[in-house]
Amino acid sequence: MNIDYFFQMFLGGLTRGSIYALIALGYTMVYGIIQLINFAHGEIYMIGAFTGLIVAGLMTLSGWNSLSILVIASMAAVVYASAYGWTMEKIAYKPLRKAPRLSALISAIGMSLFLQNYVLLAQTSDFLPFPNLIPEFKFLKPVEHIVRSSEIVIYVTTAVVMVLLTVMIKFTRMGKAMRATSQDQEMAMLVGVDVNRVISTTFVVGSATAALGGILIASHIGQINFYIGFIAGIKAFVAAVLGGIGSMPGAVLGSLVLGWTESFFTGYISSDYEDVFAFLFLVFILIFRPSGILGRKETDKV
Repeated sequence: MNIDYFFQMFLGGLTRGSIYALIALGYTMVYGIIQLINFAHGEIYMIGAFTGLIVAGLMTLSGWNSLSILVIASMAAVVYASAYGWTMEKIAYKPLRKAPRLSALISAIGMSLFLQNYVLLAQTSDFLPFPNLIPEFKFLKPVEHIVRSSEIVIYVTTAVVMVLLTVMIKFTRMGKAMRATSQDQEMAMLVGVDVNRVISTTFVVGSATAALGGILIASHIGQINFYIGFIAGIKAFVAAVLGGIGSMPGAVLGSLVLGWTESFFTGYISSDYEDVFAFLFLVFILIFRPSGILGRKETDKV
């Protein structure tokens, strides 16, 4: 066995899994709070990437350095995508909270299609080049054939986001309100929790993590188009279900398992059936664990 090739597959899977995790956290947080599968969440990821591209383009023309562009473009993408997430919840989901779940699901699919076509009309149907905003780290020179600087940034960002979310959920007033709302909205309201504010905050936080994933993977791959959010969103949803939807640790674990599965199957068997392998693995896991890997009743939800 070629050990370098094995590590390339391992780290490639870790990169995919980290990006899936940033998106899947939004899926699982929203589901944990209001039991809604937000199919438009992948489009928020796409909007974050496009916002980053526009801001990065303007700053590049003004002569800013790559690191400054990465930081400011990421902040702009997070703010803009969060505003979209907040608005989407107010327009498409809040009026349907008392309606059957199927109505909210159809609204989510409609919002997904609307955002895709909005970006298609506002931008283009072609793939657009995305600048590499992450400089090459000199200390990675001996292993640059195995791992790139952009992958290191993706790993670190995902780990930091996961830690910050865990701290927020477990120790902050908003996190406690989120847990109370996820368990029983009416009781939470009776004890003074502003449920509307909690739900809106959940959408904002989930949109922010998705936007981060969008700009990081766009910088890593080097191109984007209006359709990138659909496939990435479906994969992240699969990862959330695989790990146990409603569970934050489950979303991260499911994302990593899915990323490694895709990477090793495509690396050692065939890249033509990448999606087939991913979904077959999901079916195999759910046959034996219908609630997902960590989908137990006692699992903490957000």
